[in-house]
Amino acid sequence: MAAGGGGSGDPLSPAGVPCAFSPQSQAYFALASTDGHLRVWETGNNRLHQEYVPSAHLSGTCTCLAWAPARLQAKESPQRKKRKSEAIGTSDQVDLLALGTAVGSILLYSTVKGELHSKLISGGHDNKVNCIQWHQDNGYLYSCSDDKHIVEWNAQTCRVKCKWKGDNSSVSSLCISPDGKMLLSAGRTIKLWVLETKEVYRHFTGHATPVSSLMFTTIRPPNESQPFDGITGLYFLSGAVHDRLLNIWQVRSEKKEKNAVMSFTVTDEPVYIDLTLSENKEEPVRLAVVCRDGQVHLFEHVLNGFCKKPLTSNCTIQIATSGKGKKSTPKPIPILAAGFCSDKISLLLVYGSWFQPTIERVALNSKEPHVCLVRDISNCWAPKVETAITKVRTPVMNSEVKVLVPGIPGHRAAVKPVTPQAEELESKRKLGEKEVSIEERLGAMDIDSKKGKDDLPQMNSFPVLLTQGLESNDFEMLNKVLQTRNVNLIKKTVLRMPLHAVIPLLQELTKRLQGHPNSALLMVQWLKCVLTVHASYLSTLPDLVSQLRTLYQLLDSRVRTFQKLSHLHGKLILLITQVTASEKTKGMTCPGQNAKLVYEEESSEEESDDEIADKESDDNWDEDDEEKESEKDEDVDEENEEEDEDAEEKDEENGEDRDVASEKELNGDSENESEEE
Repeated sequence: MAAGGGGSGDPLSPAGVPCAFSPQSQAYFALASTDGHLRVWETGNNRLHQEYVPSAHLSGTCTCLAWAPARLQAKESPQRKKRKSEAIGTSDQVDLLALGTAVGSILLYSTVKGELHSKLISGGHDNKVNCIQWHQDNGYLYSCSDDKHIVEWNAQTCRVKCKWKGDNSSVSSLCISPDGKMLLSAGRTIKLWVLETKEVYRHFTGHATPVSSLMFTTIRPPNESQPFDGITGLYFLSGAVHDRLLNIWQVRSEKKEKNAVMSFTVTDEPVYIDLTLSENKEEPVRLAVVCRDGQVHLFEHVLNGFCKKPLTSNCTIQIATSGKGKKSTPKPIPILAAGFCSDKISLLLVYGSWFQPTIERVALNSKEPHVCLVRDISNCWAPKVETAITKVRTPVMNSEVKVLVPGIPGHRAAVKPVTPQAEELESKRKLGEKEVSIEERLGAMDIDSKKGKDDLPQMNSFPVLLTQGLESNDFEMLNKVLQTRNVNLIKKTVLRMPLHAVIPLLQELTKRLQGHPNSALLMVQWLKCVLTVHASYLSTLPDLVSQLRTLYQLLDSRVRTFQKLSHLHGKLILLITQVTASEKTKGMTCPGQNAKLVYEEESSEEESDDEIADKESDDNWDEDDEEKESEKDEDVDEENEEEDEDAEEKDEENGEDRDVASEKELNGDSENESEEE
């Protein structure tokens, strides 16, 4: 038997879940589910026998499992001595179950005691364990891992007996020969090892993907006349990940023969494989292959040499629901595992859910190529749904009873008693009079018909209106909600809206972002709230990229032009500031200044003399002054001349910086003139 590997995130990991039937009588079915729990089911009555949760079930999930051979169960372990009564009681029971984990450790679980028996850790693997095989005679355990090594364990001492490198890449599958002297290992290529010397005996080409199943199909060679060395002439089967062909190989004496002798074709990747061994050359090999699509393919073939064409299945088994009723349609039920019973005529089928599987024994007496079993498993693993009550009873109510009317949350309408106006309308309708207008009906319901479109919705009704508008694509209703500028109201609406409306809302916001810039400013507020509040929900959507591609392209195009726009914005600000500054300076007028003292000269000659005095040298100043004094008055005293010279010296010192219109110089000239007079 071979169990499907654990479904991890690796695309090249085997499909399905680690599971296996117990040896010989198939009384139990062990299943290591994806939540890290080990469950053991009784195949006879479909009842959960035991459930075990390892301490590291989350970090070190179970990746493979294997039952110990039946002949080892009766042997007493020297590590833990048992009582005689216990040893006798367990001789006919299934006991040890080996579990390989994702962290490289191996657990031995006792189904009799319902607890952990021992743990194999030291010196073993440092990566995920891919396959475990028990030796049928000495109680040794063989395991392979992603760390490229094969380890031989002593299950009694819980220690490593031998460890060697099995391949250049990860080793994914193992199988021990019927005589217990050889070991098959496979990554992508298949190797046959001699267990005593740990040397490679034969090489086989293998598969293009990692091998997920290895098992011997015969225990005796087809030609019994020649001496048998225990391995030459035997056939074995291999299946690989994402490969719909199961190859049959033969161990030959010639080392050059490395290719498969025949192959079986199935509809999908094999998940679980079981077979009945062929004990002589005339007995056919029966093979049951469970595929990923939930079907079982049955093969029956006598292995007698090379066959070019891939062999198809003799029978295909499928399970589906009945599909009774007008609306219900038949639905397929996946088959999880299948194993041959000890009589080799009947088959144990495990189907349904991994958490609540259904186990059924089916007889193989049909010769039809395709068999579809109709089963109803809704009561077993589907959630129970109560049927709706069709009988309606009107309860007796008094005036104190408060009636709650069903409706959409957020729409609060008080229940009002029946008014006389409503009774009158009802009587008119019964008498067959003229049809009552809608306005009268609304008046009877005590609803203001003039209220309506212009009124803003209440705060608690925004999520309801938004959801209804998105579902009905009502433009006016969406405008009422999306044109709000209250940031707190936007946040509360986004928090209360249902998750199924998030994607339609993002698509509606994308349409509006492409419209007028004024509406785009409002839409950005909504978009920011939706992306921040519902980020965790959006990250779980597998097709989020395709649904929001338009929004992403829109944002990307606007971000690309943002840098150019910012440069242009800066330049425009500089120009505007310069223009405004120049306009201010042009418009400014000089403030008016009023002189405190104004002096007017009597003659124009004196004004011309003053103007000439500003330009000429000191000598010219003296000559002009003498002429003026002689013309005016010949009898001027020498004292007046000295005063005049002092005044002229003061005028020379202030001549360069003097302004004709300044107050100080005018005052100074006026004083000097007054003194001269």
